[in-house]
Amino acid sequence: MAKEETLDCIIREAIPDDAKEVIDLLNRTATQTGFMTQGEEGLGITVEEEAEELDKIYHSDNNTILLAVVDGQVIGIASIHASSKPKIRHIGDIGIVIDKEYWGMGLGRLMMEDLIEWAQESEVIKRLQLQVQHRNTRARALYESLGFELEAIMKYGVKDAGEYLDVCQMSRLVL
Repeated sequence: MAKEETLDCIIREAIPDDAKEVIDLLNRTATQTGFMTQGEEGLGITVEEEAEELDKIYHSDNNTILLAVVDGQVIGIASIHASSKPKIRHIGDIGIVIDKEYWGMGLGRLMMEDLIEWAQESEVIKRLQLQVQHRNTRARALYESLGFELEAIMKYGVKDAGEYLDVCQMSRLVL
């Protein structure tokens, strides 16, 4: 019989004071897998710049960043980024990253469900979209189970370790 792990995790909106923890997580996870678009080069912004960005996002009606926090440490980030341009401000691009140590615990699903709920409550976001490497079958299955549909496969959508890989464009409407 498999032992189930329990995790005391808080999911909350990011605030400017989270800037260092956000940068630390993104830099830490950048090389944990080949699924990230960022690599060893790191995020390339200062804590002050990240704090300013988090403040703008926190006060936006069509952008959000949610953090998964365990024992005071940020271990996951899920975000919706949308434009301020009137014709496309209803389209939210999703990004999600979870520290590899916490994979397989259901955090990805929980954070995605929270993002979808946030989008529904925003009354601005009507379309959610994301890109995921074709080879990332676990993530694709999660997104499909949450109503995302494959729209296109971008050949050579990303280059990892010298290899060109396909990337899936997926979306779902927020009704």
